[in-house]
Amino acid sequence: MSMKRQTTVVATLGGQPQVITLAIDALLAQGVRLDHALLVHLAMDSPRLQTAVQKIITAFTSPHYRNIRLEFHQLRTKDAQLADIHDEADAHAAWEAISQLLIKLKNNHHTLHVCISGGRQMLGFMTMSAAMLHFGHEDRLWHGYTPDDWLEPTHDGKLMHLPPEAGFQLIEVPMMPWGSYFPALRQLTRPVTDGKDVLASHRQVLDDADKLKQTAVFQQLTHRQKDVLQAFATGLSPQEVADELVISVKTVNSHKTIILAECRNAWDMDESAWLDYRFIADKFANFGA
Repeated sequence: MSMKRQTTVVATLGGQPQVITLAIDALLAQGVRLDHALLVHLAMDSPRLQTAVQKIITAFTSPHYRNIRLEFHQLRTKDAQLADIHDEADAHAAWEAISQLLIKLKNNHHTLHVCISGGRQMLGFMTMSAAMLHFGHEDRLWHGYTPDDWLEPTHDGKLMHLPPEAGFQLIEVPMMPWGSYFPALRQLTRPVTDGKDVLASHRQVLDDADKLKQTAVFQQLTHRQKDVLQAFATGLSPQEVADELVISVKTVNSHKTIILAECRNAWDMDESAWLDYRFIADKFANFGA
């Protein structure tokens, strides 16, 4: 029996509870049928956050939300709750906790609407970064816009809802779901316990793939074409390459055409894709390093 797909709004939460209800109201107004609201937050030490949670709980007693299951999700490291994001270790821990949460939701067939308006700005950045890895094409990332005239009336949850004419908007954040295009990246996510760079392994996969392509191109070139490639890789322009190698610009451009043709094959790029010497500088800057 196939598992029923659920639609879940995941929202970062801080001391402004109205950002949650305004976002959910906007999604409902768009006709999104929400099953679950999962609110991500840091440690509940702040009285302001505690008050925000109580206001949201009260708001969810409304019949308007009767079909939506409310859940609060406090971010934790392996050994303790995450109180705040003070340094890079905290940032990596927050990213890993959010990443594991998204993995769990996607494994359980949730379609996600992720709102990053609330809480620490850094928490929103971490959530967006993790979403790029774990989102599917059906998932959406949102940021809420409240018109200036309504900022003070809604501040600290004084108003939890706004009339349609108030002008609150959910703005979809353009984002590439890289994990959908490169599924192997998702498999590399592992719990982090030592504060290391949690994305290092993901970047290494891409770097290794590029190194194979770089080598494939390099092996197809003549000795002089390799000299031209290496000169471009240092950031030189065609005229500067000509001066460096004491050859004509016409000869440089002839070699460049062959190098770019090999690059197009190695990176499987369409013939219509425009390339110039800057592509060589970008792709081969660290080649051989």
